[in-house]
Amino acid sequence: MLPKINDLVYIQVASEIEKEEKIEYKSRISEMEEDSFLIEVPIPVDGGGMKKLYMGDELSVYFLTDEGVKNYFNTYVLGFVSDNIKLVRIRKPDPESITRIQRRNFLRVTADLEVAVKTPNNIRFVARTEDIGGGGFSFYCEPQYSLLEGDILHCWVLLPYKNGSIEHVPIEAEIVRTKKLETGRSLVMMKFESISDMERQKLIRYCFERQFDFRNR
Repeated sequence: MLPKINDLVYIQVASEIEKEEKIEYKSRISEMEEDSFLIEVPIPVDGGGMKKLYMGDELSVYFLTDEGVKNYFNTYVLGFVSDNIKLVRIRKPDPESITRIQRRNFLRVTADLEVAVKTPNNIRFVARTEDIGGGGFSFYCEPQYSLLEGDILHCWVLLPYKNGSIEHVPIEAEIVRTKKLETGRSLVMMKFESISDMERQKLIRYCFERQFDFRNR
């Protein structure tokens, strides 16, 4: 069962910041395409301005049936359409993936990737990621590098695809949290501060390839 044109949908947006991730937005389905929905730009349920979304943003969505039952699905932003009003194109879910149980497993995958890092002090080093998604990633940092929450890092992530091709994706990202590990290293959690739509789509493609691999193991 899929939502219909003019149905309200309620949205939460994946974020490394817990407070932001808990904000609930509402929108309305404006048009339906073969593989996607066009929705109005979301606004907070509790009031406020429109939510700016970006290509690749991961969304947790629910809509209500006529009986008032919540139906949940996960999706992501495919792009935007500007007609009389701006609309957001999101991926239409597989009807079998829609559930009455809330699921908050955003499209972030475990991934051991090489990432080159440049700090605000122009210190450069290479690290390995723990996971990655359309909105951020985490990496392991050796103890000799001092990184602080709020620091903006310039990063280049190496993405190997199943067809053998490799992409180097440049990202500007902010440290939202660091966690000291027993090994002496730190786990550094990042959210994207600046990334082009094209580069974000490369990350989304990699994540979907990885997710497909996990499902078929």
